[in-house]
Amino acid sequence: MKNIIKIVLAQINSKRENKQANLQRYEELTFRAKNQGADLIIFPEMSLTGYVVKDQVYELAEQIPGPSVEKVEDIAKKANIHIIFGMPELSQKTKATLYNTAVLISPKGYIGKYHKMYLPTHSVFEEKRYFRPGYQPAVFDTDIGRIGLTICYDVFFPEVFRLARLNGAQLIVCISASPSIRRNYFEILTSARAIENTAYLAYVNLSGIQENLQFWGGSRLVSPTGDVIAKAKYDEEDFICCEADFHDLRAAETFIPTLRDIRPELFSKLKQLSEDI
Repeated sequence: MKNIIKIVLAQINSKRENKQANLQRYEELTFRAKNQGADLIIFPEMSLTGYVVKDQVYELAEQIPGPSVEKVEDIAKKANIHIIFGMPELSQKTKATLYNTAVLISPKGYIGKYHKMYLPTHSVFEEKRYFRPGYQPAVFDTDIGRIGLTICYDVFFPEVFRLARLNGAQLIVCISASPSIRRNYFEILTSARAIENTAYLAYVNLSGIQENLQFWGGSRLVSPTGDVIAKAKYDEEDFICCEADFHDLRAAETFIPTLRDIRPELFSKLKQLSEDI
């Protein structure tokens, strides 16, 4: 397992309903990342298909593993790099149950996936109309460290990130499709989630416009003490190469001992009160 890893934040403007074009973009940027010595490249939420696809999502969704995942596996093997990306997933058990999914692939093949737990269904968002929520955190051992997966609106809910950290995540990845109106929230919350868990947080957001929604980009790598190590441009595509040094976790935990100071008895009270809002 490596202590210092090089990460590429691949902030792209996905082509709506065009998986072939987006897979070609994955391939192009993954080999660019390889040429810069990267260990991991991260693409945004639903970047395989575009975020605003509405009812067409039923035609675009695939099972995992499936043809698109197999294509990304091939890219990862050829480039000898880890890849994280977002896609709509079709359940293995039903014909029309979908998940908003983050997928992790290594040079050796598919590692695992995460189903978005919190599905925004307010203002311009209608995810619960299409997707079933996930129920489990996802943290995976890899050759480059222990990686946790989250998606977009999950960042508003500290418990998702705390579960990832308590499952040993050194790097928590949050892929996103956040429109510009939410920019200030995400800039605050990504730093907060990193600080309170003393873990690295890689946030990768879409850019560009889809169906009158402007995605603000602003992808970033945040240190375990909340410092923004690297940040992508606003509102346009960008390609940012940066490093996470896992040696920093010990110093951060010592300086900000939030994990040591967790009070487990409060979680049962939280459960009790949240059942009666």
